[in-house]
Amino acid sequence: MAEVADDKTRVLLVDDHPLVRQGLRTLLGADPAIDVVGEATDGNEAIRLAADLAPHVVIMDLTLPDVQGSEATRRICHAAKDVKVIGLSAHSEQSYASQMLKAGATGYVVKDLAAEELITAIRTVMSGKIYLSSRVAGAMLDVLRDGGNRAQS
Repeated sequence: MAEVADDKTRVLLVDDHPLVRQGLRTLLGADPAIDVVGEATDGNEAIRLAADLAPHVVIMDLTLPDVQGSEATRRICHAAKDVKVIGLSAHSEQSYASQMLKAGATGYVVKDLAAEELITAIRTVMSGKIYLSSRVAGAMLDVLRDGGNRAQS
């Protein structure tokens, strides 16, 4: 395996669908500042690989076959305080994003996003900020404006 420059952002991909992981690897591999260091197919493997590979960012699917994405996020963030987790889901409802943020994620993107948005999300969380897809941010803002009284999806 070739040496990776220290200034690259090390990314671990977690999704139970091979096609999604391959697409993400291809997308992120096109950015010279990002190095995909591993892929996990379930939550337990994600926890193990996060410890073994020390990624800077974990792209975490929410729905996994064993340990769900939010619980895997909680465990990864507890074990490695510096790792950034970005939740990746088909769900844009604020309840899903809230669940991931409470678990320790610093970002949340929906799977129907434009390719460039995921790279923007990675750069944003690496700069110490939180990133939310616009649809998710809008849904969360609606709940806040309603004082939390709105029925959650």
